[in-house]
Amino acid sequence: MIDAVLIQQCADKALKPEIVEMFIERAGSQDPLAITVRSGNRIVLVPKPTTPDEAVALIRDNLGRNTVRVGITQYPAGLGIIEAGQLKPDLVDACENIRMGTAMFGKVYRIVTKWYGRPTAKDVLPQIFDDAIIAWQTGYFDGTAVFRAADPDVTNPTRPADVETGNKGPRGEEDPPANSATLAVDQPVDDPNKASIRVDLSGIGARKE
Repeated sequence: MIDAVLIQQCADKALKPEIVEMFIERAGSQDPLAITVRSGNRIVLVPKPTTPDEAVALIRDNLGRNTVRVGITQYPAGLGIIEAGQLKPDLVDACENIRMGTAMFGKVYRIVTKWYGRPTAKDVLPQIFDDAIIAWQTGYFDGTAVFRAADPDVTNPTRPADVETGNKGPRGEEDPPANSATLAVDQPVDDPNKASIRVDLSGIGARKE
């Protein structure tokens, strides 16, 4: 269980602590060094890192070829990165990972909430939360690439209410339809997992930071 003090200190203030805990339980990990690598729908078996340096090396080795999720919030490792050499060890720092992950999930939640028309009925909120989790895991909601989409309300973000998990159908998609329209922002890479590899990584395991 992630320490409540860590959540209070590090999580995005737009999300209630209960929502953060549910988010991490549903879509995250208890291990700050947790690395999940996928190739399409297949999980790629990788050695479990025991140090931050090993975790960063593993991320760099897979970034550009596979989907890589990192840390407590399983943050998308390639987001905003053009070259693997730009990757910073902040991703595997527990507090920083929670800060970045909850801020991004808050945006995803607001995108989903807006699609539903910002309802207030409590019986709808579990479905919104479930769809936001699916969108976080897949990167898409109703054809929109949620990680690169504009925040629908950055000046007055919706503070998600207390919800209970539901089991209604998700609206997230693994791949966007060919004619889907995404809300683009000024980012150099369309896919957060497709950062190009332009640095020599052959000796990274032996090189000390």
